[in-house]
Amino acid sequence: MKRFLYYLFPVPIRLLVRRIYYLPADLYDSILGKRPQGVPPRGKIFIGPGDYVKLGEKFLRYFQELAGLKPHYKVLDVGCGIGRMALPLTGFINKDGSYEGFDIVKSGIDWCEKNIATRFPNFQFQYTGLYNQLYNTSDKVDAGNFVFPYLDSEFDFVFLTSVFTHMMPAEVENYINEIGRVMKPGATSLMSFFILNNESKDLMINRPTHMNFPINKGFYGLHSAQVDTANVAYDEEWIQEKLLKAGLKPDIIKYGQWCGRDSYFDYQDLLICSKV
Repeated sequence: MKRFLYYLFPVPIRLLVRRIYYLPADLYDSILGKRPQGVPPRGKIFIGPGDYVKLGEKFLRYFQELAGLKPHYKVLDVGCGIGRMALPLTGFINKDGSYEGFDIVKSGIDWCEKNIATRFPNFQFQYTGLYNQLYNTSDKVDAGNFVFPYLDSEFDFVFLTSVFTHMMPAEVENYINEIGRVMKPGATSLMSFFILNNESKDLMINRPTHMNFPINKGFYGLHSAQVDTANVAYDEEWIQEKLLKAGLKPDIIKYGQWCGRDSYFDYQDLLICSKV
């Protein structure tokens, strides 16, 4: 019910509601000095739930263990949000490496520039004003035609955490092609999805109290009729087809708990690819 009511508000009001809701806790943290340096107030965190610091640290381990991230790599964070993944990387990427992040929410980029980039000169953030029904309705630029502002074969590692879960098919396909373009040969990528396959489809029927995608669009499904990009799931075959077309070889799939699996790796499905 809370999610339903939240989606009734336009995007700016949603962000304001969150600020007001978390204001007492944020004031408490500020007065007692409980918020670590570089961590935004809870009311400013527009990305998904969970502990900001612990989730960032967990994904840093995934980047190393699953995708082979090294301290000297050039890294691209697609949809960097408000720096949840960037912050732990500041203690890992060395002077020979670099980090680039971009996002469609300006308040997140402003926070990262002020609180991360000023302290770590090899960390850069860019605002990209792209339309998204969940996060940014003030800009009308189509993400399906967006060209990443980077050179061909520039990055050793590219990652997206809960980005494709909020994008429509033409946008996902374009982003996959752009990821393939900016990755060096042999580079790796980690992406999170809600992947539809026989197992997850059966579980959504048998365990409907978990995340569900009742609006069937053929090769993809929607969670909400109010906001198309609130959560989007894609057929596994469709994803693999688009990856291979972009020159990306799916190496590892770690299936998630979202649909009610008893055995799982994380909440969303993780897919690790390499540039061929």
